[in-house]
Amino acid sequence: MCTTFVEWVTDCLGHMQKNNYARITATPEAEDTWTEHVYETAAGLLFSETDSWFMGANIPGKKRTFLMYAGGSPAYRHQVADQGYEGFVLQ
Repeated sequence: MCTTFVEWVTDCLGHMQKNNYARITATPEAEDTWTEHVYETAAGLLFSETDSWFMGANIPGKKRTFLMYAGGSPAYRHQVADQGYEGFVLQ
């Protein structure tokens, strides 16, 4: 069971090595779905109402967008691994 990003990456690399994969890439559909989910988790948070680096406001001309995941990353990390890295192409 992975609990940190480092452990998730280590587990993913172990899965890839065990199954002879050399590359992992997110599908465009998964990227769009994930981006929308990130926006949904940030809706209503004070972070999204302020001009801070969390919204990219520290970079002139940058589109305001939430730069973190506010939905509880442990659940996401487990779900992705448990579903065979759904949303990723393993080659």
